[in-house]
Amino acid sequence: MARLLAHADPDRWVPITGSFGLRGRRARKKAIGMLLTQANTAFGRDVAGSRVAAWAMSQALPALMRRADGRVLAWVWRSDPELLVVMAQVQELTPQLRVARATMPIEYDDTENFTGSPLGVGEKLVMPLPPNERQTPFASYTWDTGTHLVTLTAVIPDRERFGTVLPAVDELARSLRLVDDLTAGESTTLRIDPA
Repeated sequence: MARLLAHADPDRWVPITGSFGLRGRRARKKAIGMLLTQANTAFGRDVAGSRVAAWAMSQALPALMRRADGRVLAWVWRSDPELLVVMAQVQELTPQLRVARATMPIEYDDTENFTGSPLGVGEKLVMPLPPNERQTPFASYTWDTGTHLVTLTAVIPDRERFGTVLPAVDELARSLRLVDDLTAGESTTLRIDPA
């Protein structure tokens, strides 16, 4: 099974994946509150995210991430968790997923090549001003490996600071790697690090 691996700078990023207990709890709660507020805004409700809902989700999220078993990784910006949330995921590239990607709105065709990653040449889509004014600004990176689709999405609600954090997101995206388990013999599993 394919898993993601990344080398996030600990001075910039707080990992959400694997952050059980108190480690990262405060940052996780702030980031979830920001995402809930942005979701409310997208649905036309100008209401801040519920503190109780943010707390409950911050408690459940590490267990859900652990169950994803490396298929999903997430980080928040260390100095301001409400400014930036980044999530990477890997999915098996099924015909249904290819159709879903092909039928995305035309605004999502405005991509540029993204190079310098061990995953090869990918696509980068930057939306500082999404077509829907209630939608949160974001940046998305996508790699098609032939068998899997790897995506990294950064949500940045502060339009004025959008460009200032994008170079750090680029750096994180370039550190993404895909690792896989290979079965050698009948019961031995060999994990190969791509480095």
